[in-house]
Amino acid sequence: MKMQINQALPKLGLGMAALGRPGYINIGRDDIFGNPDNRSLEKMQQQSDLVLDCLLKNSVGRPWIDCARSYGLSEKFVGEYLRRNNVKPNEVYCSSKWGYTYVADWNVKLEIGSPHEVKDHSVENFLKQIEQTNELLGEYVDLYQIHSATFESGVLDNEDIHKALHKCRKDRGWAIGLSVSSPRQGEILKRAMEIEVDGQRLFDSVQCTFNCLEQRAGPSLLDAHRLGMDVIIKEGLANGRLLKNEVIIEYSNKLSCTPDALALGCILAQNFQPRVLCGSVTPEQLISNMKAVQVAEMLRHDKPLLEEIMGRCVMDSEAYWNERSALEWN
Repeated sequence: MKMQINQALPKLGLGMAALGRPGYINIGRDDIFGNPDNRSLEKMQQQSDLVLDCLLKNSVGRPWIDCARSYGLSEKFVGEYLRRNNVKPNEVYCSSKWGYTYVADWNVKLEIGSPHEVKDHSVENFLKQIEQTNELLGEYVDLYQIHSATFESGVLDNEDIHKALHKCRKDRGWAIGLSVSSPRQGEILKRAMEIEVDGQRLFDSVQCTFNCLEQRAGPSLLDAHRLGMDVIIKEGLANGRLLKNEVIIEYSNKLSCTPDALALGCILAQNFQPRVLCGSVTPEQLISNMKAVQVAEMLRHDKPLLEEIMGRCVMDSEAYWNERSALEWN
């Protein structure tokens, strides 16, 4: 059985949402990838390989990579890279997600109203997607997560899904988690923490949006941590918005660090002891993101400063998600 997630694991991992497909909502992709029409599969895989090279060379302990069925070809890119470089399953930590299907057909700009990914939290889709994940990444998977669980999708009340996830954990040795989004993240997590199968809590982890701008889920994440769940944070830079935030820039100048390292360090220093996914798409970005570990250590010893930064940055949760929903795929 694979190593369980509550044991010692890397604090920073690489999220593949922005590397596994040509388009994403992170700000400024044209500056790195160029014209959206020229982002071939080969070009994106080469860029993915460069960042994975950097991750494996610079991680302290096991490198951590997070994929999803809907992140384009992320599972294919990662699986092929790891096998090509003869990386053993116990030398890397991999998580992935099911629940969305990528339907953009390697396009960045779609017709108005056409989605890049389609959600389906049915048992049938789970059984289909777990086999797809297993084929592409199987021997490396440590954690399998519901992608963006919501009340509306019915996945939190579907006992057949709960049993199937529980069976996956028993049969494959994969830990089971869920990711959450929207202003209702805390409510969704609270419900998820209550779900049990055969007297055992179903979810081992939660992947949640939390950053200097969006802090609403903090109390629920602390509850999850106290319950023994692994707390994983996504979108720590708010899809790039925090890199241009005046407060973050002001304090990063005062502390002689980069804005990204400060924003991610503020998350790592939280009392719910999170692990954080970076959305780096270049080796240089990844190296800079990794410096957040040192920034977090400083902030843990200066809680008033941490509270000051967080207090000056926080925004209304609904407004945050409205701004996020307005971000264009680029």
